Amino acid sequence: MNFRILILIFVLISNFSFAANAQDTLTGAMVSAYNTSGLLEQNRAVLRAADEDVATAASQLAPVVSWASSASHSGSDSSSFDTSASISLEADYTLYDGGKSSLGLEAAKFSVLATRSKLVSIEQNVLFEAVTAYLGLIRETENVSLRENNLSVIREELRAANDRFEVGEITKTDVALAEARLAASNSALAVAKGSYEKAVASYVSAIGEKPGSLEYPNFFPEVPISLESAIAIALTEHPSIDELKNLIKVSEINSKIADLSTGFTISLGSSVSLDEEGETSGSLSVSASGPIFSGGKLYSSSRKKIALKQQTLARLYSSKISIEQNVTNAFSSLKVAQAAKSAAEEQIRASEVALTGVKEEAILGSRTTLDVLNAEKDLLDARMQLISAKVDENLSLYRLLLQIGRLTSDYLSLPVRQYDVKKYYDLVKNSPASKTKSGRELDTILKSLVQD
Repeated sequence: MNFRILILIFVLISNFSFAANAQDTLTGAMVSAYNTSGLLEQNRAVLRAADEDVATAASQLAPVVSWASSASHSGSDSSSFDTSASISLEADYTLYDGGKSSLGLEAAKFSVLATRSKLVSIEQNVLFEAVTAYLGLIRETENVSLRENNLSVIREELRAANDRFEVGEITKTDVALAEARLAASNSALAVAKGSYEKAVASYVSAIGEKPGSLEYPNFFPEVPISLESAIAIALTEHPSIDELKNLIKVSEINSKIADLSTGFTISLGSSVSLDEEGETSGSLSVSASGPIFSGGKLYSSSRKKIALKQQTLARLYSSKISIEQNVTNAFSSLKVAQAAKSAAEEQIRASEVALTGVKEEAILGSRTTLDVLNAEKDLLDARMQLISAKVDENLSLYRLLLQIGRLTSDYLSLPVRQYDVKKYYDLVKNSPASKTKSGRELDTILKSLVQD
């Protein structure tokens, strides 16, 4: 029994350690951003509100049943008092409205689809901000480390310069050059530390927790290998395209509804009433109504819907152009970053060889202190360029995913509990009453959302 308990404790500790380490990876950072994003929660609530518009539109196709009651007491000094009371049940049902109610339901459904696409865009932005903050912090952390190492090297060079000056190998000018380079290195380190603090603040804002010891990403998402395929995917899968297409459907339906506003409506009404003496009475009626003159309001509304449709069509056209440009820029940035990384690696190799040679030549007296300091600076610059190139390469990968519409928790297979956009919609789409089974399930969901 004790052996089993030890195994259980070991498993729990291992899982805890894995979870702690996972938070310091790029995947863990994206998971944290997804789980803690207030912006995502805000837009999920917007989607639930759009779902309720479907329920409201569906209720327009159902009869409306209501009750009314009255009681009166009248009399005067010269007559007897009279008391009366009644209660009635009334029902109204639209038999014909030209299809406006049905079209309103269709418009609400397309609006839900557009809002879902908008939520995907928000999710992409949240994840990309997390990636940007994570990689930005890695960049600044490495920069601070390089600056600190460079400061130690410059201090050693200054110490060596002072020693060589004491024995007359170099002049005071060489010492002054080393002192100037040391001051510049201190200044650069202060700037790097300030940038690091800003990066930490951006990390906490985007990801929702303080950073630990971050690791370079060891996972590279799959991206299109050609610009043409990237653009084709973007024009098909980008959520902004899908959102605008659904909004165009909404505009078309609203235009039809506006055209039908000049038509007539036929309604069926019925009522049953009971008075204080127990006598009942009822009525059944059919009524028709329609506009005759409204000062041009209805026709103006129809023209406005047409203009709004044209506006959305223009937005879709502009959006396609912008997406193509953004994909092209992201694809080009990725290729540039990959080339820059290769160049920086070669530059570091050459700078290390050059530094070693300059130091040896300085010992022999054929190189000055300034030559050594310049060689040190060249190596530092090359290492910083490699850091930037590696970060830019990773960032460009995720930027390309963002621009083609695939920077989502689903595509990246992030270990998160994804928000089910259909669950709430399926419960409300038929406009359930509060006491039905669907209504009770809705109450449970709403209570859990409030608690969260």
